[in-house]
Amino acid sequence: MNKMKITDVKVNRRRVNLHTPFKTALRTVTEIESIDVYIHTDEGIVGKGAAAATPVITGDFANGIEEAILGPMRSNLIGQDIIQFQQLLQHIQMSCIGNPSAKAAVDIALYDVYCQYHNIPLYALLGGKKEIHTDITVSVDEPFIMAKEAKQHVEKGFQTLKIKVGKSAHLDLERIEAIRNSVPKNTTLRLDANQGWNPKEAVSIIKEMENRNLNIEFIEQPVHAKDWDGLKYVKDHVQTPIMADESIFSASDALKIVQGRYADLINIKLMKCGGIREAWRIADIAEAAGVKCMVGSMMESSLSVSAVAHLAAAHPNIHYFDLDAPLWLMEEPEGMTYSGSKVNLQSTVNSKS
Repeated sequence: MNKMKITDVKVNRRRVNLHTPFKTALRTVTEIESIDVYIHTDEGIVGKGAAAATPVITGDFANGIEEAILGPMRSNLIGQDIIQFQQLLQHIQMSCIGNPSAKAAVDIALYDVYCQYHNIPLYALLGGKKEIHTDITVSVDEPFIMAKEAKQHVEKGFQTLKIKVGKSAHLDLERIEAIRNSVPKNTTLRLDANQGWNPKEAVSIIKEMENRNLNIEFIEQPVHAKDWDGLKYVKDHVQTPIMADESIFSASDALKIVQGRYADLINIKLMKCGGIREAWRIADIAEAAGVKCMVGSMMESSLSVSAVAHLAAAHPNIHYFDLDAPLWLMEEPEGMTYSGSKVNLQSTVNSKS
């Protein structure tokens, strides 16, 4: 096997507008700032990755992401052989404290280099299939607006809707009921409160949803990310499955979640955990405990979301898919295409011949 040395690591920061504001209990997004990473090799292969600056969730700002990539991570990669792939992935995780978004971007780019080196798409390298189906998000808003958007999404071929709640709790029941009444009965509804409720409030709202037979598949992060006891309190007092999202950033977090039975389900995001390698570890830990996982993303570009999609298509313990972020952006997706809810994974491999 021929050697291939890494010769440079570069970044490019760019802003991409959303065609529609993305509203959650935590923030309103009208544009994203993507930090794109390019790993160059002496064979002319260039691997691409990307990070999204989402400080309200990860604590990572664009300047810090760029500094981490061009500083310790770049130093750990220059001159290294891509054949030592697993060691390189580990070096990136150990290169600095925190900075999961920067680590994710470089991790994705390393996987891209490695896949191009072997002339195989990522989903095939990981042992997966070529297509999956995603949900699509309905931003938090007035009930009638959300109901209208939900109906439009279903008409476009989406069978699963992720509903943002947790803002103005007294309206959340009205929001969900309006949506449920506007879409076919077989439409799957899942909720994301983005930490917007306190534990007792969450239990009260969820029980009322259950009493009204609103048929909610699961509810993401009903309480503050650090309130693990509150998360468990909610889980133990309702019938609807509870998913941990912002509470989980690492494999060690996942281990604590499953050992303490703090949640029924886990949401994995590359920008939280630091990349594909760490995401796979989280899914493995959850699988060993019988806890199913979902993969999702921040509001980020298709450069990183496509990597998540390839992972999702491969790991047997990833059962739920929330990969609609590129559909909100005013740019064409790269590395994937959408047909209604179907996500078709494309190879970004460049022929070496």
